[in-house]
Amino acid sequence: MATDRIILGIDPGTVIMGYGLIHVKGPNPELIAAGIIKLDKLEEHPDRLKKIFERTTAIIEEYKPDELAIEAPFFGKNVQSMLKLGRAQGVAIAAALSKNIPITEYSPKKIKMSITGNGNASKEQVSAMLQQFLKFKNAPQYLDATDALGAAMCHFFQKKNLGTGGKSYTGWKAFLTENPKRKV
Repeated sequence: MATDRIILGIDPGTVIMGYGLIHVKGPNPELIAAGIIKLDKLEEHPDRLKKIFERTTAIIEEYKPDELAIEAPFFGKNVQSMLKLGRAQGVAIAAALSKNIPITEYSPKKIKMSITGNGNASKEQVSAMLQQFLKFKNAPQYLDATDALGAAMCHFFQKKNLGTGGKSYTGWKAFLTENPKRKV
């Protein structure tokens, strides 16, 4: 496994898609970028899918990630929403595959568990833990961006033993105990 690599994380969506990039240098990852792609101004679903492909390709060309970690669609009550989300995920995956980037898919619970120690953690809890891990001061305005960073960090943790380098916590309660001034 390469010790110097860039991981692109994606939180797929058809209204807002989050992305986040981390640079792994040895034992510690560093934040490169995090943001969102807003798709709400495009009325037609195929136009949104086209935009997802174009923007994902542009992000790949700009940052040249070595790997893609993407959040898997979760089963919901609205079948149409799930189908649209699956298409968005598929288009983002296709953009990465067109650039020969390996893909790993993680369930939302797996991502939350790897970041907070709790598979049912809130988006705010995931964001707060990522701030601790990646040492950024201000969380992005949209939690879709930190969800994408969560996918990238989950991938990092899956390929590395958390005990070597950096501070680790057994869960959200342990984090709050050691960081009493953090508000979430």
